[in-house]
Amino acid sequence: MFQLQVLFYKFLMLINRFLIAVLPENKPTLFSGAGSSLQLTQAMAQLGAKKVLLVTDKILNELGLIKPIADSLEQEGVNVVIFDGVEPDPSFGVVEAGLEMLKQNDCDSVLAVGGGSSIDAAKVMALAANNDKTPKQLEGKLKARNQAIPLFAIPTTAGTGSEVTVAAVITDKEEDQKRVVIDPKLVPIAAALDPELMKGMPAPITAATGMDALTHAVEAYISKFAAPKTDAYAVAAIRLIIKNLTASYDDGSNLKAREGMAKASFYAGLAFTKAFVGYVHAIAHQFGAKYHTPHGLANAIALPHILEFSKPAVAHRLAQLAIECELGDRSESDWVLAGKFIDKVWEISEHMGVPKSLDALKSEDIPLITKGALAEAHYTFPVPRYMDRQQCEAILMKMLPS
Repeated sequence: MFQLQVLFYKFLMLINRFLIAVLPENKPTLFSGAGSSLQLTQAMAQLGAKKVLLVTDKILNELGLIKPIADSLEQEGVNVVIFDGVEPDPSFGVVEAGLEMLKQNDCDSVLAVGGGSSIDAAKVMALAANNDKTPKQLEGKLKARNQAIPLFAIPTTAGTGSEVTVAAVITDKEEDQKRVVIDPKLVPIAAALDPELMKGMPAPITAATGMDALTHAVEAYISKFAAPKTDAYAVAAIRLIIKNLTASYDDGSNLKAREGMAKASFYAGLAFTKAFVGYVHAIAHQFGAKYHTPHGLANAIALPHILEFSKPAVAHRLAQLAIECELGDRSESDWVLAGKFIDKVWEISEHMGVPKSLDALKSEDIPLITKGALAEAHYTFPVPRYMDRQQCEAILMKMLPS
């Protein structure tokens, strides 16, 4: 019975692959390096922005990170309206509140400043602003007829890659589920990777967001949709993360490491936009919806477990990553090299204090989490090795707190 289901899932993936292949490959104009956020504000004025909705969260606003950007825009002749109501795992209610502020103030463009939550929320606001649909009606694939109003992004974390992806994840509080809006119209016109804005990122957030980027890159690389171009982006991201993540964690003021992680997140975003992700994200989305677990932390906990499960199907691919990251040489077998790469993932997580289990996870919740994770993965993601319910439950059992 399960083998028949797998054949059906593979057929669905063929359809998804066709849809991805025909989608336009939008990329933002990129500004990178210290001070690049101010260069972006100049570009926004040059591109005709007159009144921008700046979407962020209260913490960044209160810390003063938003003021220099807003001041720079005002100096360029761009009026700024600040919406700082974004919360972790933003809901459709948050998006609707921002959209209402945008309309009331006649904003002609949107600038997201923050982590993935702020950027995802801003993306859906910008898309809904120019379409006769509510944010919730945009959930799914290609639901918008018109382009988004001009959208720009300044990530302050190095993990989600949302500044370059065709997707936005929004929480449906009524259903207690995360929903995904997928459309190439969500890709910003331009983005700035400014390590100066990342210096103050707390170590735990550095760890979680960095592991999020690693998950994007690794899942894209072992995906059945992987291609030479996505492989190039994924490998570049993984090498940068192996080199810079623990350095960023150990010394947040290390601008070189911060910039390396910002670029890694960007490359990983380019990789998974076309190659997609897999079971790690499917499980992480359930943790986020059920327990409000930060997405990066959920990915960090699940990633090595899923790599261990997937190893029989992707040993050669993981071996290639081990060689690229100088963790072994070609004289060793694929199985040994794959193990070395997985061990490196465990090592990085341990160095940064990432837990091996999820404190909130309860054994009685595992069947429902399994159902949601498998439904998402099997209908959406081109996973390299399919798992059944019993296998998924066994993996989740390993993540229970002791």
